[in-house]
Amino acid sequence: MPATLVVGTQWGDEGKAKVIDYLSKDTDIIVRYQGGANAGHTVVVHGKKYVFHLVPSGIIYDQTVCVIGNGVVLDPTFFIEECDKLQAEGFPVYEKLLISDACHLLFPFHGLIDSARESSCTPDRKIGTTKKGIGICYADKMMRIGLRVGDLRESDFETRLQHLVDEKNRELVKLYDGEELSAKEILENVKKFYSKIQKNIINTPYYLESQLKAGKKVLLEGAQGTGLDVDFGTYPYVTSSNPTTGGAFIGSGIAFHHLKSVIGITKAYTTRVGEGPFPTELHGEEGERLRTLGAEYGATTGRPRRCGWFDTEVLRHAVRINGLTSIALTKIDVLSAYDKIPVAVAYERNGKKLDCFPSQGLDQVKVIYEEFPGWKTDITGIGEFDKLPSACKDYIRALEKLIGVRIDLISTGPDRKDTIASGF
Repeated sequence: MPATLVVGTQWGDEGKAKVIDYLSKDTDIIVRYQGGANAGHTVVVHGKKYVFHLVPSGIIYDQTVCVIGNGVVLDPTFFIEECDKLQAEGFPVYEKLLISDACHLLFPFHGLIDSARESSCTPDRKIGTTKKGIGICYADKMMRIGLRVGDLRESDFETRLQHLVDEKNRELVKLYDGEELSAKEILENVKKFYSKIQKNIINTPYYLESQLKAGKKVLLEGAQGTGLDVDFGTYPYVTSSNPTTGGAFIGSGIAFHHLKSVIGITKAYTTRVGEGPFPTELHGEEGERLRTLGAEYGATTGRPRRCGWFDTEVLRHAVRINGLTSIALTKIDVLSAYDKIPVAVAYERNGKKLDCFPSQGLDQVKVIYEEFPGWKTDITGIGEFDKLPSACKDYIRALEKLIGVRIDLISTGPDRKDTIASGF
């Protein structure tokens, strides 16, 4: 059976969790392939809200097995807290959650160094990190000094952990005037983690390939979005991994020929969190109005998101990078309050129209807008395309034409049932 990938097309927070939840009912295995606990995925089922950070949101379905791939950086303490909370909600997490033996472990010193580095930056150099240590852990991975989940089974784990803690303590004390951490305390917490999940540790590439060959349906989910990809996003104001299609292969171990469908998730407008260029950003009262209408606050940090109009250059870039086969459009209901809805259709720089989304100089572009009429009717919960106001349908069809990829799924509200599926 082929695998399906769900990928964010903007700067994250596009509503991936709801779409993943919607698709999960027809899925056997869900794989989280990158990122860490800096991302929050929110799902609303029958009016109740669930927020997921490391555990794939498909865990709430009885038939799904969830996998944390090698591309994730895993905070053991945070992970157990999240699993225990979900277990208390009635979801048998420990019975059907598998973890890659190649998944890197994130420790307290990662977060402390992350916070210290961000705090020491001048305002114009701040990245806007969540200070949870994600980037520092990925740096250790690339420096080849990190520790992985499978290392917990090895006899030299304690020695290697002590060496790593000693090295990080020198950095914390000498560079940032911080306090040393106890390797013994970190080890005790990791042992608690291991005692709960040791039977869940597997070789995920082998497992996933065997399940695909056996006819199982696999869904790949990442965190963040294309605009935050470390290679193809607005560098350096990006995350520390690849949320895009290439990252899905590397972070799961699934070979490219298994992937047949890549669904790009996009809001009907645009948001981003943290620092970095944002061409269509709305400021002042306009930005606050859209933020309030869309309840645009981070699920993990509570930070207010920056809000702006839909940007088709960002989407065309995402189509190009990810090989999108379809689009899932979310939060279209939020725009119901507007008389006119501007859409960014192109960029200019130095009086010349740009051919594509630029790798540098995004803060210097001039945005060219096209304006569409609003519908001024509440569409929350509408489940059929034909029942949408004509202006809303025109807006959706215009986006589809501008993007160049069909829109197969439309979300008209936060709940699972507030969805228009393909066939319209």
